[in-house]
Amino acid sequence: MRYLHTMVRVTDVEASLDFYCGTLGMREVRRIDNESGRFTLIFLAASEDVEAGESVRAPLVELTHNWDPEDYDGGRNFGHLAYEVDDIYETCQRLMDAGVTINRPPRDGRMAFVRSPDNISIELLQKGDAKPSAEPWASMQNTGVW
Repeated sequence: MRYLHTMVRVTDVEASLDFYCGTLGMREVRRIDNESGRFTLIFLAASEDVEAGESVRAPLVELTHNWDPEDYDGGRNFGHLAYEVDDIYETCQRLMDAGVTINRPPRDGRMAFVRSPDNISIELLQKGDAKPSAEPWASMQNTGVW
């Protein structure tokens, strides 16, 4: 397992970038605008974690901006911790066998979500390419929220 990023939701991209980059000194290393999902993801690295060739040596902060207005109460602005795993199906099966609820099953062979005992969302991402869709995951429904 490898720690990838921590996600926080932001309401104002410019104000957030001014704070994280302008004030704290972080650097934007990647941005994804998703028209169909109506969100923007901005990945930031601490300045000392970016090497001269722009490769990042450490986990990132992911700023998520949902284009449609939303109130972030109850800690909803903190999104999740993300980890890359060698085999998402094996990892999810091991977690289920240990009594962990798979809130968002890896139907796509790429991504799943679980929650910690304190309800912190944990995203699991398949290392490399997505695995082929497989049962029981392909037909498994979401459980709760993540």
